[in-house]
Amino acid sequence: MATISFYKYQGTGNDFVMIDNRDQRFDKSNLSLISHLCDRRFGIGADGVILIEESASSDFEMVYFNPDGSQSLCGNGSRCAVMFACFLQIIEDETTFMAIDGEHTARIDGDLVHLKMHDVESYEEIGEDYLIDTGSPHYIKYVESTDTVDPIAEGRSIRYSERFSEKGVNVNFLEKVNTNTLNIRTYERGVEGETLSCGTGCTAAALSLGVQQELASVNLQAQGGLLRVDFKKENGRFSNIYLIGPAKAVFQGQIEV
Repeated sequence: MATISFYKYQGTGNDFVMIDNRDQRFDKSNLSLISHLCDRRFGIGADGVILIEESASSDFEMVYFNPDGSQSLCGNGSRCAVMFACFLQIIEDETTFMAIDGEHTARIDGDLVHLKMHDVESYEEIGEDYLIDTGSPHYIKYVESTDTVDPIAEGRSIRYSERFSEKGVNVNFLEKVNTNTLNIRTYERGVEGETLSCGTGCTAAALSLGVQQELASVNLQAQGGLLRVDFKKENGRFSNIYLIGPAKAVFQGQIEV
């Protein structure tokens, strides 16, 4: 049996198994191991696994896996990766790092990580709903109350609908609290269930409100805590997008596999 050293981090309840893989000892082609580590009964338990690796062009590379072994950009995971890289003394309070969708910059301010997202050039309106890609594709649906919505049943019906069944889509349910605040609940593909928070989903949600109103900042109350998204909107295009929220270490340990 092999022993894997790991750290557990969470960003507004979105939790991740973090592994320092600069020595390339972890076999990232072993997708069944990824799933095992994420299993909350037989493994460590997490919404994803994040490997920190060397990068020739930036401070580090973040390699993210969903529990089913699929890959995508993860906003909350990126913020946790930045905080973990600081713990590993790879960076101090500012960084440039690589993710699956390319280069990102970030800044640490106390417990908060300010993560710069890529510009969003376009979006799709589907009736009264929206489809916005913020590194991962997000279906946005406004509801009367996030307390009464069933995010798993309703999210699954959209995620496995004819249009999205092959590649999947994340589904976000939004409730307007006031002009610049939303309650949000998210069904995540790859997890295939509700997560307490989704960074790329909160970003997409904020931009959807920016489509409707002239805003530069949106507060998002997720099940796991509060996030903020700042952005600039010009001619239907969004730039200078920042996902801002806490990222904290939970515990560290070893697991035999």
